[in-house]
Amino acid sequence: MAHKLNPEYIISTMEEGGAVAGGLPYYEKRQAQLDLTEMVVTAFNEEKIAAAEAGTGVGKSFAYLVPAVCFSLENKEKVIISTATINLQQQLFEKDIPMVAQALDKNIKAVLMKGRANYLCRRRLDDALKEPELGEEVVEMNRIAQWAEKSGTGSRTELPFMPHEGAWAKICSESDSCMNNACPWRERCFVTALRKEASDANIIVVNHHLLFADLAARFQGAGYESAVVLPPYRRLIIDEAHTIEKAATSFFSQEFSSTGIFALLGRLYHRRRQGRRGLLVKLLSDEAALDRLTTGMEKIRTCTDELENAAFQSCGIEGVLRLSPYGNGGGYESALFPGFRALAKSILAFTSTVRETTENFDEEEGGDPLMWELKIILRRLDAVAEICAAFPEYRSKQNEVLWLERKFHRSGRPTVTFTITPLDLAHILKSSLFSPNKTIVCVSATLAVNGDFGYWAARCGIGETENRQFVSGCFPSPFPYSRAVLLAAPADAPLPNEDGWQDFIDQAVAQLISVAGGSALVLFTSYQSLSSAWTAAQNVLQPLGIRCLKQGEDDRSRLLQSFLSDKSSVLFATDSFWEGVDAPGDTLKLVILCRLPFRTPGDPVFEARREAVEKNGGNPFMELSLPEAVMKFKQGFGRLIRRSSDSGVVAVLDSRLIKKQYGQLFLRSLPETRTSFTEFDSILRETERFLWG
Repeated sequence: MAHKLNPEYIISTMEEGGAVAGGLPYYEKRQAQLDLTEMVVTAFNEEKIAAAEAGTGVGKSFAYLVPAVCFSLENKEKVIISTATINLQQQLFEKDIPMVAQALDKNIKAVLMKGRANYLCRRRLDDALKEPELGEEVVEMNRIAQWAEKSGTGSRTELPFMPHEGAWAKICSESDSCMNNACPWRERCFVTALRKEASDANIIVVNHHLLFADLAARFQGAGYESAVVLPPYRRLIIDEAHTIEKAATSFFSQEFSSTGIFALLGRLYHRRRQGRRGLLVKLLSDEAALDRLTTGMEKIRTCTDELENAAFQSCGIEGVLRLSPYGNGGGYESALFPGFRALAKSILAFTSTVRETTENFDEEEGGDPLMWELKIILRRLDAVAEICAAFPEYRSKQNEVLWLERKFHRSGRPTVTFTITPLDLAHILKSSLFSPNKTIVCVSATLAVNGDFGYWAARCGIGETENRQFVSGCFPSPFPYSRAVLLAAPADAPLPNEDGWQDFIDQAVAQLISVAGGSALVLFTSYQSLSSAWTAAQNVLQPLGIRCLKQGEDDRSRLLQSFLSDKSSVLFATDSFWEGVDAPGDTLKLVILCRLPFRTPGDPVFEARREAVEKNGGNPFMELSLPEAVMKFKQGFGRLIRRSSDSGVVAVLDSRLIKKQYGQLFLRSLPETRTSFTEFDSILRETERFLWG
């Protein structure tokens, strides 16, 4: 039986004069933080599932860290803390946990664990360095080898330079390529050392993807009592919990593309400067056998190209196609299915031939590491064949979404990704996460819709969890929104489906930014709309010395850094920038939400989930589209106020907010602010007065 925490003691450490509060440079009593702490203590003491919506500035990290640390120390139990972003992981590990340890005068062992691909594999690096004619990569590989001799972790983030993706992919650790005890480098393995560190840690900080990798392995038979990806645990805190369904959807999906297939084949065999290279060349001395296999590989390449070309046509202008089990096939069956079958057949014929050719190889002949790598590549190719075989059977797969999407490779070359995604993750999350574990605390700034957690809980499987107590609560931000924020929406704006809406957006965005003098984040739901508004704004704002940054012109982190370092700049962005942007102070005075963030038609997974709700007699708009849009709307709104001294304007250029009845649900889900729901010209004047006095 676990020792229960003393709630009075825990809370006293966070009140004025308490051990934790005394360690904060600028302490302010926050009742919401104390109330949240009490809920977390209850979840640990009574083995409950808890969900907390904690507004910006509540101090949620300390509210869950202090109980987690105390529980771990008193009961000698690990507590896993999972986050969605690297920034929060680093903050918890490097700042918050050490501060709690110092304040409580406790010896706390915390370990930060990332996905295996973030760590160097010494065996794969050694193999790469032995590869003749590495070309331009040889300098980079040698630099990495020199760094590895001094590194204590082997973590990519500690490299003094950014390695090329292709080079790092050849030498990073991979779960299915790990030789475990058979590895000649096992005594110096970075991942093994990390796992040993984690085995006796109090707190382990991970990301959602790593957590799901562990949960999936346990759910599929590894069990909950032994080490798998993570050491055994039964207590979890999931921060940024609004992303659980998205993270699980990504993890449990299966996909392939021509880029991935060609990379696998290249590891098996390729030519460089008239010389033959690759695993098969190293393993086979029989030229005739090698020729047979290279012929089989060419067949795979040909089939891949033919399938991709057919997919380009089937994706159409939208660039995406879902194979609906309730549709009529739309002509894509005859266009795509022969290609799927041909590719699967060519892959299976090739992998079978390779296995037959190498079945008598022993460790001395083939070399254990080489055979290990070969088996991994064959398994990955077989997995592609399985996906190919599933697509023609799509009508029988009503619990999965089978879809393809045209994307662009870093080189600019278009490619198609073929994906299978679970339709409903609730039962998977219930069985793997919420039912087996004793304490699960989920926190985020956005989990509720007008104070109701029903939508999020149902999507994550909590609603299906029987005989478990579920507690929830909203803990409001202490920031003074009522005087610090003006929320504006123009009553005379055309609706998004009316003529002239984009023209209005183009003019309104430029005018609002001109009044604000820059320092703005403009959020869109479509890249086409973004491009139009950005082009129009350039002509108006450049003469004023306001720099207009556009998503897509640089990678996300560099773009964000450019925005943060130039206080007058403006960032035009879409989907991923609705959350995770932290721009306190004068860097951000104006947030423009051009459209309510309803999912755009054409998202195949979302449309399949809408279809399933309707098929079961539900209302997909009220049960799925609306609550999801409200939660994302709250994320966008939350970009403005990041510190108690921040102030500014949030302008929503979608008049459905005030013209449609459901707009009230968006408004009721926000903190109380000053408002201006009038003609756009009046909003411009009010914005100027609010910002400049």
